[in-house]
Amino acid sequence: MAKQKPRTLSGFMELLPARQAQFERMAELLRKAYSLYGFTPLDTPIIEASEVLLAKAGGETEKQIYRFTKGDSDLSLRFDLTVPLAKYVALHYADLSFPFRRFQIGKVYRGERAQRGRFREFYQADIDVIGDGKLDIVNEAEIPAVIYQTFTSLGLKRFQIRVNNRKILNGFYQLIHWNHRAGDIMRVVDKLDKIGAEKVGLMLYDEVGMDQDAVDEVLKFISIKGDNQEVLSALEEYRGQNETFDQGLDELNTVVKYLAAFGVPEDHFTVDLTIARGLDYYTGTVYETAMLDHPEIGSICSGGRYDNLAEYYTDKQLPGVGISIGLTRLFYVLEEQGYLNDQLNTAPADVLILPMTDDLSPAIAFATKLRQAGVRAQLYTEQKKFKQKMSYADRLGVPFAAFLGEDEIAQGKVSLKDMATGEQKLLDVDEAAQAVLAALKASGDAAPIKEPERS
Repeated sequence: MAKQKPRTLSGFMELLPARQAQFERMAELLRKAYSLYGFTPLDTPIIEASEVLLAKAGGETEKQIYRFTKGDSDLSLRFDLTVPLAKYVALHYADLSFPFRRFQIGKVYRGERAQRGRFREFYQADIDVIGDGKLDIVNEAEIPAVIYQTFTSLGLKRFQIRVNNRKILNGFYQLIHWNHRAGDIMRVVDKLDKIGAEKVGLMLYDEVGMDQDAVDEVLKFISIKGDNQEVLSALEEYRGQNETFDQGLDELNTVVKYLAAFGVPEDHFTVDLTIARGLDYYTGTVYETAMLDHPEIGSICSGGRYDNLAEYYTDKQLPGVGISIGLTRLFYVLEEQGYLNDQLNTAPADVLILPMTDDLSPAIAFATKLRQAGVRAQLYTEQKKFKQKMSYADRLGVPFAAFLGEDEIAQGKVSLKDMATGEQKLLDVDEAAQAVLAALKASGDAAPIKEPERS
């Protein structure tokens, strides 16, 4: 029988054990950060009925979806975590307490062309706050705090949360009488960082068809820069001319006002009038998060406020605010840029126990005692030479190896070797467990990300 050559499909990420441990550590820290803010964990099916999953979808989304039939059932793989959330809230509305705060970390699937940094199967890490009829603006102010807490816990330092309000943009384009082409204008403005203001102006004139006065107004508006208070003060000059604009400015002022109280340093947060996002979806505050040393990567966390989460499933008004981290893409980018902390303990065990006698009872008992103390222990029972056993310990990267030979067993002790320093001590069984615990506590919970030194 011919052997099938093993391969992983293009666009699917498959990691070796050490990298997988780092990925799991990142996911663990995200769960912890989200939980600190009162978000409850949620899981939804990967497969849904196509008519449910595609109730809102169309265009490119429908082209990219993985859709198949099983018997008479028309099924699809979820392409994000927001649509399943909408279905979930509509279905379980009577059983939920509002505002409903959930987080979800799970795989999604998109049948798009696989390329560098873009995947067909990838993890998203989302949070959303869903209101019943209304949702207070303070929820929108809290989101930057969650973003800051999340990325700080991962070990990132040089990042910036960029915030805008869609009402400000919509009101501004109404003010200059170009709201009918607002989407086209914002798509051009989105290229500002890549092509510069002069080319943006030319595109607005040539491709959108704006007159020069309107082009000048747009360029003047998006050139408003400075610290947050300076930007807000400049926006006050437009107040009183458009109701939608004024409402958006009030909301943005509220978001900025509460930032310090929520623990977000000003150097990690900026009002950016070029941020638009989801032209037909977001209705209020919008967020994008960028790595300051790698702006070419784009947003590593984005989202915003929306007015009606589940309009395709229920008549109930369910406004919300949420963000999403493309966790697989972020991990790929961090690895590519050298941000993963190679000092992180990625071993599957803290102690590898190497029995040196035929009777394994003492080694098994020692492993049991370690586990009861909260130490991860692995018992190595393969009949290999000592050198091969130690090579296995080195390859796993375990912090400690423990030897139980006849002499150790006779004395009720264990030889514990620190694999990093090479130091070996003969200790009582209880002392060995405590020594490992103390060493693990001293090393602390290292962050999975370590930013490279800046030259």
